[in-house]
Amino acid sequence: MPANRPSSADQTFAARHVGVIGRDRERALAELGADSLDELIELAAPADILTPVTAPSLPPAADEASVRAELARLAGRNRVTHALIGQGFHGTLTPAVIRRNVFENPSWYTAYTPYQPEISQGRLEALITFQQMVEDLTGLPVANSSLLDEASAAAEGMLLARRASRARTSRFIVGRALLPQVRAVAAGRAAALDLELVEADLTDPASWRPEVEQGCFGLLAAYPDAEGRVWDPREVFEAVHEAGGICVAECDILALAMLTPPGELGADVAVGTTQRFGVPIGYGGPHAGYMAVRKGLERQIPGRLVGMSRDADGVPAYRLALQTREQHIRRDRATSNICTAQVLLAVMAAMYAVWHGPEGIRRIAQQVHDRTVALAEALGAAGLDPAEGPFFDTLRIRLPGRAEEIWLRARQAGYTLALLDADTVGLSLDETVTAEDVTALAGLIGGRHTDAGAGADAAWEWPGALIRTSDFLTHPVFTSYRSETSFMRYLKRLADRDYGLDRGMIPLGSCTMKLNAAVEMEPVSWPEFADLHPFAPADDAAGTLQLIDDLETWLAELTGYDTVSLQPNAGSQGEYAGLLAIRGYQHSRGEDQRRVCLVPSSAHGTNAASAALAGLRVVVVGSDDQGNIDLADLAAKIEANADQLAAIMLTYPSTHGVYEAKVRRVCQMVHDAGGQVYIDGANLNALLGVARPGEIGGDVSHLNLHKTFAIPHGGGGPGVGPVAVKAHLAPFLPGHPQSPRHDHVNTRGGSLEHGSAPVASAPYGSASVLPISWAYIRLMGVDGLREATGQAVLNANYVARRLQSQIPVLYTGANGLVAHECILDLRPLTHRTGISVDDVAKRLIDYGFHAPTMSFPVAGTLMVEPTESEDLAELDRFCDAMGAIVAEADRVAEGAWPADDNPLVNSPHPAYRLMADDWQHPYSRKVAAYPGVAASAGRDEESGLHMNPVTRIQAKYWPPVGRIDNAFGDRHLVCSCPPPEAFEEV
Repeated sequence: MPANRPSSADQTFAARHVGVIGRDRERALAELGADSLDELIELAAPADILTPVTAPSLPPAADEASVRAELARLAGRNRVTHALIGQGFHGTLTPAVIRRNVFENPSWYTAYTPYQPEISQGRLEALITFQQMVEDLTGLPVANSSLLDEASAAAEGMLLARRASRARTSRFIVGRALLPQVRAVAAGRAAALDLELVEADLTDPASWRPEVEQGCFGLLAAYPDAEGRVWDPREVFEAVHEAGGICVAECDILALAMLTPPGELGADVAVGTTQRFGVPIGYGGPHAGYMAVRKGLERQIPGRLVGMSRDADGVPAYRLALQTREQHIRRDRATSNICTAQVLLAVMAAMYAVWHGPEGIRRIAQQVHDRTVALAEALGAAGLDPAEGPFFDTLRIRLPGRAEEIWLRARQAGYTLALLDADTVGLSLDETVTAEDVTALAGLIGGRHTDAGAGADAAWEWPGALIRTSDFLTHPVFTSYRSETSFMRYLKRLADRDYGLDRGMIPLGSCTMKLNAAVEMEPVSWPEFADLHPFAPADDAAGTLQLIDDLETWLAELTGYDTVSLQPNAGSQGEYAGLLAIRGYQHSRGEDQRRVCLVPSSAHGTNAASAALAGLRVVVVGSDDQGNIDLADLAAKIEANADQLAAIMLTYPSTHGVYEAKVRRVCQMVHDAGGQVYIDGANLNALLGVARPGEIGGDVSHLNLHKTFAIPHGGGGPGVGPVAVKAHLAPFLPGHPQSPRHDHVNTRGGSLEHGSAPVASAPYGSASVLPISWAYIRLMGVDGLREATGQAVLNANYVARRLQSQIPVLYTGANGLVAHECILDLRPLTHRTGISVDDVAKRLIDYGFHAPTMSFPVAGTLMVEPTESEDLAELDRFCDAMGAIVAEADRVAEGAWPADDNPLVNSPHPAYRLMADDWQHPYSRKVAAYPGVAASAGRDEESGLHMNPVTRIQAKYWPPVGRIDNAFGDRHLVCSCPPPEAFEEV
């Protein structure tokens, strides 16, 4: 047994989660002059923030078998019926090959956002396939690579219309027949920005025409609408265009396989969700929203956009395009605050389209529609009126005085319908509905069965102008992988082109790429969690709701707040919800004039963008020479804004990587001026178990479950960003019009109601991934969480100490220590050698590493966060690689290699370049591909193989492309799948 590992009796989950233990931990601590993790924290952090953290409701840490059994008991309390509620959430069949090879595959779910495109080519190819799928189905030429969900995508469409419209008005028209959650989220966004929403019946010109004539900057229309109607929006679109407005169509992605696409009807923007393309309902999420736009709006599109470019050798390559590469760096000038999307779910939806192809997608849509027609005919024959006109998959059935009776009868038979009112039930069919289900439903509701596929009643036939005639999914990718063998190999090829945590360390500052343990991930696929509809009766979700109660309680207790909302489905949405809570509270006190948000330059990157979207004016507070908030500048900014101060947004520890000593003083200064304190939870993994932001002075914090609490990043999503607040802000947390309940945990006893506008489609956001964080906390216990925090701080300081003689650390705190991350200042190296931060980042790929965060928050630096999960050997390998890169840069400065032709500026080195017959570089292929081997390789006595602690010879990661030319891609924007001939000369 290795000496640095504990005995089997001590193999707790925490010991498996934390990478450096035993003798290795002792050695690392000795490097820093500390005897224990607790002592290290005391040396690094201000004494006045440290407090014994307890969570009375959280039991002691449990082993994996016990936690799995507890989760199984919770899952067993859920009742999964055949939910035909619809309303934006539909049953779907996830192909097993996608579930196993994507959804449950760490190569896909542990990757990071593709900011380093050279090592993200597989994911980027899958995302451009998603974009192509959306473009084809919507009939619009540019689509982004996903948004957070349907409702927020619709709200983003409204904001895009505001930016792009030439109309000088704040009025925006929304269709009366929108999904309730879409209307509610849009209304919340509009209120924050003082926009006026105007409702109209878009099927009736007498309703909408006067509103358009009064002026509007745009319109949001559902197609088909929430009542299930298929209708022609061309007339209203033309009128809005004449008024200078932008037309946004919210579309059912499956219906578009049969309906004339919105781009052919005159829509400028199409939004919606791709959930019914193979992504489980999961009690509301995560699901990939989508947005497509007409030509001319591509630079206005929010979120991420994948584009085509070329590498240094002219090889076609993918990358994030335009401003979406580093949207958060634009701060308050960003077009969106979204810094994560739903990449994993977008990949699943794209692969669903690849697996089924155009014929399969059309067949599924046709089957859903035919069975809906068959049910409608059966109900019509029984004297019921199931629809007012043409429909796709949704019926509304009038049952005067009998709706609840029929609803209960269906429940007893295992079906859940939508109980719309005392006289009306609704139902939406999906691909899981069989012909036998149609027979059963016809009998339950009161009609008689007719064969699925029978001809429609003339009143239900679609107008010819709304029947799709254009082709879709014509690119070869959608027709090339019909056998499971070929499709499995395609997915494997894509995964092999990427770099995830299953390959090695991803030391990204402020992003916390830690272990996502298999035992935590496993329950996400269980049907009891995955197949729940978010609007099902509360009794059906008893187990999930108990899990939610537990998680809300534990998170509130661990952070020192009174209540938590789990609804925000990304960290950016948690920021936004927290700021809206502040605004709602101040409005209730008659303080609407408070519109200024102070944002320190050391704050997390999305803070300023979130503040702008919440209707606040951003004022930046400077930092002093040590990277702390400049108290004199803070005092001046507070005085200058006096009674207009709404809040300050702190990140603690700061994005500069230090525990600021005067944080309590900062909070007090803002409170004394009547403002609220928002403490960003992006760096909570440096506080958890040792300090509580709610006790430091915070009124509100958002927490990143995809960082601190082990939900994987999924290649750029899913994320979950709960918001925790003190009791006075609780009423202003997001509510939801279809929530199964409105009471939430109050750690002071009793319960609290959250009643503000929702920020997500579902009441509990991305609920299907919450078992991951529940399991993580339950496995670790308070003591394990405290140990993880200490180890994260130890690992960051170990890296900083090892590298300090070669690369200075830009900011340090007490005793020369950092928090859980450190900023390596490469500017002196660049000044001395000409080697840039980009060169260092790309050369790290040759050494087998994902680069740290580049040039944020300070240009020309690398922000490194090793996390608590990496072992000492991997930390040493990273430090050795950085040291070797410095030595290579010095060789350039010495003239051994030319400034324009050396291993750094030419990095990374793909295999095809190394295999070229003509090698004209002044360094060898060996130096290019296996850096450091000649200097440090030795021979393993047992195997006889050469081993190298820096570059893993036998596990070499080969980048699929060389350095990508982003500028070329932006000048020649291509955001759809390139034709096969684009690769013929490679």
